[in-house]
Amino acid sequence: MKSTFSRFFGSGEKVENASKNEVDNTESVVKLAIEKISPNRYQPRTIFDDSKIEELARTIHTHGVIQPIVVRKLENDRYEIIAGERRYRAMKSLNWTEVPAIIRDMNDKETASVALIENLQREELTSIEEAQAYQKLLELHELTQEALAQRLGKGQSTIANKLRLLKLPETIQKAILKREISERHARALVPVKDEGLQMQLLQETIEHDYNVRQLEQRINEILNPEEKPKRAKSRRKAISKDIRIALNTIRQSLTMVNKTGIHVETEEEEHDEFYQITVKIPKKKV
Repeated sequence: MKSTFSRFFGSGEKVENASKNEVDNTESVVKLAIEKISPNRYQPRTIFDDSKIEELARTIHTHGVIQPIVVRKLENDRYEIIAGERRYRAMKSLNWTEVPAIIRDMNDKETASVALIENLQREELTSIEEAQAYQKLLELHELTQEALAQRLGKGQSTIANKLRLLKLPETIQKAILKREISERHARALVPVKDEGLQMQLLQETIEHDYNVRQLEQRINEILNPEEKPKRAKSRRKAISKDIRIALNTIRQSLTMVNKTGIHVETEEEEHDEFYQITVKIPKKKV
């Protein structure tokens, strides 16, 4: 059987409809013992939201599994997930002993491609996980950034900006994975070449809850000390722990809204007497 992804990466077609091809309607669904199934070793997602898995489990418990997982057969009568790890985790949490699955004949390269692209089409990946997925696809298919961008239907600058994040120290990458700082914060740290200084700025950003503009100003103060007197008034005043918790709670709530597929636009402003967060919610899902 010709792999779906050999068409995408062999002929240069885009992968916008890849998820639609995850399950071929002509393929047979079988029941497999869940204990014989292993997660995908090429899974780009390193952090799974337990609350989302629990929510999916409740849906599966009520309505059943609408779409079976896709697996490939390994040695010793075992199987590896190609697509559908969230469904697998949800069913496992429900203590299911058997799960509906479709068995496909795929090699390592094809399996990795499916896992990477399936996850790239979702919104929950952090920018680091996304960057790692791009890097793996570049290596697997020996593509240039421009060729990968064309096949994924993205701009080359988008791919390049994500990949630059992988040049940051592991501590900063972990901070992005844990959503302690945003991608824009991380990108502001890329031009800082001294790793010790990067660590200092990371700590300051988390401790003082810098927004991106304030972090950029702080970097400028350090790298261009002659401009410090002019920039000093722009430094952010320390805020109380309660205010930081309130702001972070709002940001986390907005992140959860974005995960539902409703892409809200937010803008934060700091005034002398208050913080202002403007939220724009589209009337239609994009």
